[in-house]
Amino acid sequence: MLIGKAGAAKSAIATADSTSVTVRGKDLATELMGVMTFTELFIFHLTGKEGTKDQVFFLDALLVAITEHGLTPSVQASRMTLAAEPDAMQAAVAAGILGCGSVILGASETAGRLLAEGVRRVNEGEGDTDAIARAIAEDTRAAKARLPGFGHPHLKPVDPRSVRLFALADERGVSGPHVAMVRALNKAADEVWGRQMVLNVSGAIPAIMLDLDFPVASLKGVPILARTAGLLGHLVEERERPIGFLIAHHAEEAVIYDGL
Repeated sequence: MLIGKAGAAKSAIATADSTSVTVRGKDLATELMGVMTFTELFIFHLTGKEGTKDQVFFLDALLVAITEHGLTPSVQASRMTLAAEPDAMQAAVAAGILGCGSVILGASETAGRLLAEGVRRVNEGEGDTDAIARAIAEDTRAAKARLPGFGHPHLKPVDPRSVRLFALADERGVSGPHVAMVRALNKAADEVWGRQMVLNVSGAIPAIMLDLDFPVASLKGVPILARTAGLLGHLVEERERPIGFLIAHHAEEAVIYDGL
């Protein structure tokens, strides 16, 4: 039994033959290599359109912002995997990326969908930005749920990455309804939770990307792409200055066995 959409299977992204590779209608060797940067190619590959100057500028900034954050769980998983199998760098990268979820790295997509829904409600006349943001904060708090894009275990009282990204967005005139929504949500969250809520980089990334017309479906890909680059740096160092087994040892030492 055939499962899936009926009809001919088609893709508009790429094809190849014995003499060429074609990406979104352009010849890879003659029209893309040496012409587009990797960031420009990523936008073109993702959307089928050449990125605007602002899209390229901010995607570069966003990728830099999320590439590195120290010995995170994903980095530790990667380094320990490479320590166990030094020839399998691809497996070590995969080990780190598999940990991208709603708590770490994956929150950008969840936050983006929340912001997009908030902007939709404003556009449909349910209330102004401040009122909708307040309702979202109150509903989230009442449900005892996590507010995506807010909070950080180390960066307090603000996330300097978010501060810088929003400053750049204001400076270049790209801040739009999604940035306005996340800022209103930040104010509302502070009031509803009764403390200063850190607007983290996973809240800044989708707000700026959505205002630059990136598709919602692309939001999770940016942290994954950025963190892949970060993991590769750690894995090159792991081969030169190994700490994977040391990380595992300290984890074992730190956990007290209380079984019978």
